[in-house]
Amino acid sequence: QVQLAESGGGLVQAGGSLRLSCAASGRTFSIVTMGWFRQAPGKEREFVAAIRWGYGNTYHAASVKGRFTVSRDKAKNTVYLQMNSLKPEDTAVYYCAADQNYLGDVSVAHEYDYWGQGTQVTVSS
Repeated sequence: QVQLAESGGGLVQAGGSLRLSCAASGRTFSIVTMGWFRQAPGKEREFVAAIRWGYGNTYHAASVKGRFTVSRDKAKNTVYLQMNSLKPEDTAVYYCAADQNYLGDVSVAHEYDYWGQGTQVTVSS
């Protein structure tokens, strides 16, 4: 089992920045892929970014590319999502996810085995 705990959400004005953290515990040695997803009210869960735990290969959704950056600190078992130039449409609950497999498509939410509880990000205009 892997447990995930997100932090760092909050209220920020448009154009501002936030950094989300996701601390993993438990069988962290089994993690191969970690991802960030978000879900706005009335919308489906949406892929944001992902990272391969081993080599650090990163993937970003087109909607956030150039503004958001996913990274990880293996020593701390933590993955980060640096969010810059935030827009009101970025408002959502952000979830961290982890999987023990090499996912061919990191953007598919139901492929991930473990999820955090989510952290709210609100961007005001």
